Amino acid sequence: MSGDLAMTALMGSPSLNEATAPDTGIIARATALIPLIEQHAEAGSEQRRVVPEVMRALEEAELLKIMVPRRLGGLGANLRTAMETIAEIGHGDGSTAWAAALLNVCTWFATTFSDQAQEEVFGADPNAHACGIFSPPLKSERVDGGYLVSGRWAYASGSFAATWGTLGIKLDVPEGQNPMALALIPASAWRIEPTWFVAGMKGSGSDTIVVEDHFVPDHRIQSFQDMVEGRYATSHKPDEQNSNMAFIPVAALILVAAQLGLARHAMDVTLAKLPPKNVAYTFYTNARNSTIHQVDVAEAATRFDQAELLMQRATADVDGAAAARVLLDRLTRGRVRMDTGIIGELVKDGIDRLMSANGASSFADANVLSRVWRDSEIAGRHALVMPQVGKEAYGRLLLGADEPLNIDV
Repeated sequence: MSGDLAMTALMGSPSLNEATAPDTGIIARATALIPLIEQHAEAGSEQRRVVPEVMRALEEAELLKIMVPRRLGGLGANLRTAMETIAEIGHGDGSTAWAAALLNVCTWFATTFSDQAQEEVFGADPNAHACGIFSPPLKSERVDGGYLVSGRWAYASGSFAATWGTLGIKLDVPEGQNPMALALIPASAWRIEPTWFVAGMKGSGSDTIVVEDHFVPDHRIQSFQDMVEGRYATSHKPDEQNSNMAFIPVAALILVAAQLGLARHAMDVTLAKLPPKNVAYTFYTNARNSTIHQVDVAEAATRFDQAELLMQRATADVDGAAAARVLLDRLTRGRVRMDTGIIGELVKDGIDRLMSANGASSFADANVLSRVWRDSEIAGRHALVMPQVGKEAYGRLLLGADEPLNIDV
């Protein structure tokens, strides 16, 4: 059966509904942790990493292996569940959600590698976690049986908790072929250099991984192009939905899950504190009666709703195609890449409106909205989330431009 026919056969069926629906039980685990996560958010920012108490709670709730197959000790949940779960973590703290997002998605990357590599990662440690960076290193030299790798990978979020890394390297390939690849490298082969001193997402532990002359065997390497086209090395594609998820859409979408949580947090704080607030330099004694404030909050709410709806459509596309065991078509992948940026844009704009509605005091260090705003501004500027690039790619695909895409989708 062709990919289109397989998808058509699955659409509207109970199996598709099950394949794309969120697992509310898993999401509820994250919701239950919001008070703990929020309690330690400021300490995480100060320590530049998620505090041990919160990491233990996430581990015990199994929320760092959401998309890992059950055969490897994971929850085996779909992308929609991962997005909703990480958003709830972000409802408590953006940095914690960002680290959880990267640990979840990079650990999922590891499950698409060769069976031998999967056994080496998860066989001895079912609680293995991977961080990851796509950019290539300084040195990637072909040697007998693999590659000798040295380099620095900056902004490796969650690296403090990772036992492996899915790190970008360059392959020795004929001219004209894409040399990019991902290599599985154990944490024992690297050191972490503290470089994450930034305005937002301070507690995500996005420091720099440094590797010196580490040998990576061929079975721990996957061509980036193979991954983009769904040609994963795992032998489990026939029997596992998540082994068929589209690589770039998953890698991009997961980055806005924290944004959705920040939006929820900002709205909760606003609805709790803004209505009775006096509006300075006006005759309004309660902001709830001020037309300007009503409009600002409504504008923010509808932007957040739009972001949630785009996420739901994108995850349904990814999970539906994976359930049908087909590669999501290129045009839809382009739309998902664009929608990822739009989600980030909508959330940033909505939070900005709430900051204005709440007034200048929102930017005080002691006000939680200040951290939410800073986290959102940083998260929305990740290279995979920048909306302009996604819009260009989707537009080229829609119009059938002569030039090839300048990004992977």
